[in-house]
Amino acid sequence: MRDAAIASKMPDQKRRSFWLKHLHQWHWISSAICLIAMLLFAATGLTLNHSAQIEAKPQVSTHRANLPPVLLDQLRQRAGQEASAGKNDKHDKRDQSLPPALRNWAAAQLTASVGEQVAEWSQDEVYVALPRPGGDAWLKFDLSDGQAEYEKTDRGWVSYFNDLHKGRNTGNAWSWFIDIFAVACLVFCITGLFLLQLHAGNRPATWPIVMFGLVVPLLLAILFIH
Repeated sequence: MRDAAIASKMPDQKRRSFWLKHLHQWHWISSAICLIAMLLFAATGLTLNHSAQIEAKPQVSTHRANLPPVLLDQLRQRAGQEASAGKNDKHDKRDQSLPPALRNWAAAQLTASVGEQVAEWSQDEVYVALPRPGGDAWLKFDLSDGQAEYEKTDRGWVSYFNDLHKGRNTGNAWSWFIDIFAVACLVFCITGLFLLQLHAGNRPATWPIVMFGLVVPLLLAILFIH
């Protein structure tokens, strides 16, 4: 608002210089912020569009171990508590995650990285789904004999970056990054539009090219997407 008020009091040439300076500044700042991410999203746009032609060879690894009797007893007791509390609508989902001691044991014995993911509790077993970008994983504890099993599926780097593009199983931090990146892209595009307007007088092809960029995807959507 302050910049607009200052600009409104200036002669035309000074006003033009003022807006050019500020628009260029915001344009290059936003482009610098989103440059690397834009390259990533453009590249993964290609890989996603040709996902059928890109072969993925999932690698599955499985680890098994037996729970120590102390942890098994704690897990059985907790499973009984969760089973009885499961029907309570006010039951806090965070309380359904694995105890810290069990997470530490799983990390040391099974190389399973388990955070505060909600576990599925029953009288017979405890199951934790561990979805991840570029693959999948799960952890299961058999309460009858105390056997723990961890399986991880890795679909490769292409799948990993494709999932980053989609925000699939990436967590809150990456979700925030995508939002900030999207805002930076909007600033980049909007300042670019105003810069086009300021330079359009000396570049007659400006608006026909802009309309071409609008009309082509619009026609493709109308004529070829059903």
